Amino acid sequence: MNRQDLIDKIAEEADVTKKAANLALKAVIDGITLSLENGDKVSLVGFGTFKVTHRKARTGVNPQTKAKINIPARNVPVFKAGKKLKEAVK
Repeated sequence: MNRQDLIDKIAEEADVTKKAANLALKAVIDGITLSLENGDKVSLVGFGTFKVTHRKARTGVNPQTKAKINIPARNVPVFKAGKKLKEAVK
C-alpha cells in the first residue's frame, strides 16, 4: 500500500473526500514528525510507538575498498509495533 492507496482507504472508511483524507493524513504525519523532532515519543495504543534513539559513533568498513571509515553519531527514528498490530500480522 502506498500513500495514495492509504488516502483512498481513509476517504472510503471516513466517508470524506480524497482531498480531506489527504489533509488528514498529512496532519498526522506532520504531527508525528514534529513530536519526534522535539525529542518526544508518540504512542498510538494498539498500533505502536514512534521514538528517537541515539546511535553512538562507530567504525565501519567500506565493502568495496575494505578501508575503515568512521560513522558519526546520530539520532534515528524507531518504530516499535504494538501488541494488537503484532497479533494482526501473525
